Amino acid sequence: MGLQVLLVEDDAVLADGLLRALQAQDMKVTLVGDGLSADSRLQADATPIEVAVLDIGLPGIDGFEVVRRLRARGGATPVLLLTARDAVEDRVRGLETGADDYLVKPFATAELVARIRALARRHAAPSTVLVMGKLSLDSSTRRARVGEQPIELSVREWGVLEYLLQQAGRVVSKQQIIDAILPWGEDVTPNAVEVYVSRLRLKIEGSGVVIRTIRGFGYLLEAGQ
Repeated sequence: MGLQVLLVEDDAVLADGLLRALQAQDMKVTLVGDGLSADSRLQADATPIEVAVLDIGLPGIDGFEVVRRLRARGGATPVLLLTARDAVEDRVRGLETGADDYLVKPFATAELVARIRALARRHAAPSTVLVMGKLSLDSSTRRARVGEQPIELSVREWGVLEYLLQQAGRVVSKQQIIDAILPWGEDVTPNAVEVYVSRLRLKIEGSGVVIRTIRGFGYLLEAGQ
């Protein structure tokens, strides 16, 4: 059976073209044209959606709000945003809200198909729970905890913390972190990494895990003293 894809696009001509292109790739596509319908479909008990492809500019509620609601419910469905907005602020907002990837219009259909498949493969990978001290990250549910207490992480904070846990006991540079969390090369600066690390230090307090700054080299995650 082909991938179950939710396509959310209010431009009828574009939606029809994308629907046909994805169906030609043996994908099972559910097409809706507004944000509220997308939100309802993502909550439905019908066949689970494997990848959601969302336009940002939608009637009712926009794509950002659809993603925010999905993640607030604990939904882990991979989301690819489609946007005509090329501003860095919009791309950052989408990723921070909980989207996994984005494409700026106009785009090649072949790239859209490749990214949908990549997101599906990533999501279908065996779940991994990373644990150190009282800190745990569950990749299947995208939940982070300190002991029994859930902690709220943005998409980029999650990526930074996950990478640091994977590299626990090793010094990693800011550039290594950027490369690990931004596979499609979105704009982010070393200063932004410093901000994420600063936030994470506050959020993992009490876990018995610390993120140390190794001046001139980067960061080291290790058990606290």
